[in-house]
Amino acid sequence: MESKLYLKTKRVKIDLTESIDVLTRIFLKLGCSNEVSQEVSTHLSDANLCGMESHGIMRVLQYAEQFQSGYMNPKAKPKVFLDKKGIKRVSGNEGIGIPVMKLAYMAGVNDAKINGISALSIRDVGHTGRHGAFADFAAEKGILSICIGGGNRQTWRQVAPYGGIKALLPTNPWCIGVPGGKLGPVVLDFATSKIAGGWIYAAQSANALLPKDCIIDKFGKSTRKPEDYFNGGAILPSGAQKGYGLALIGELIGEALLGPSTTEANWLLVSIDTSKYRRSSEIYEASEDLLNEIRTSKPAKGFNKVEIPGERERLNRKNSNGNIKVPEKTWEQILELHRCL
Repeated sequence: MESKLYLKTKRVKIDLTESIDVLTRIFLKLGCSNEVSQEVSTHLSDANLCGMESHGIMRVLQYAEQFQSGYMNPKAKPKVFLDKKGIKRVSGNEGIGIPVMKLAYMAGVNDAKINGISALSIRDVGHTGRHGAFADFAAEKGILSICIGGGNRQTWRQVAPYGGIKALLPTNPWCIGVPGGKLGPVVLDFATSKIAGGWIYAAQSANALLPKDCIIDKFGKSTRKPEDYFNGGAILPSGAQKGYGLALIGELIGEALLGPSTTEANWLLVSIDTSKYRRSSEIYEASEDLLNEIRTSKPAKGFNKVEIPGERERLNRKNSNGNIKVPEKTWEQILELHRCL
């Protein structure tokens, strides 16, 4: 995946093992268990391998601040429970969200295999990482998953509504994973804003510029400087009124339906066992027929090929040779964080 960062400095190549090792030691120093430290470090490093720099290892800088400020609890343990109305819920207990979301998807897969369909909520959770990884996991097991986030507009005012200039909504991601064909699941993992908030943090840490027409300053003027966003600016919604509408729906689900969010966001996860509709072999054949027709169609000018959501990330990982390329300044900040803890 092509980076959205316009760097003023070079990138450095980091071995995957080194990345995981450095991050694991940081999380241990911050008070996380060995299991959580390993899991989160591996998840973030894998996001870089996939080309998802906005959800990669630079997030350790943000997470460290959130642990140190008390925004997240490094000792928290997630739990799955049934409420008094018989609704299954997952509580992150204000901990880091990556292990919580993994637990939620595992519960969704198990429930869907038993009942055909599952709907559960995830609350009291910190940042949940790259959702595509979890949707991939579910789809590989024959589960169609739909995950919608929102509900914390009071803390995370990032995106201007369509037609406005003031940041009023979070980026409210959606993630949909479907069992695919021979190249694996189809995974659509996106923020409802033109760029994910993580890209702005990545640009800030790397002293880089952002793509054109993605953010505005406090006066509503287009800018590429991340500092303009942090000084009262906003991200624009993806697809104009369409992204705005999806963000608004996410906020209604997260806030009005699931209740006020105490940490990062609330999530609704729907999981469906696709084998209840057709045999897995029939779904595979029909999916591959459709996907192959699209893949092999003639690309438009300026494109090398027509792509399927999720395939680029898997190809990036395959071609990475176990190395990630990180902005030099970002890696220096990570190493400095490790030294200072």
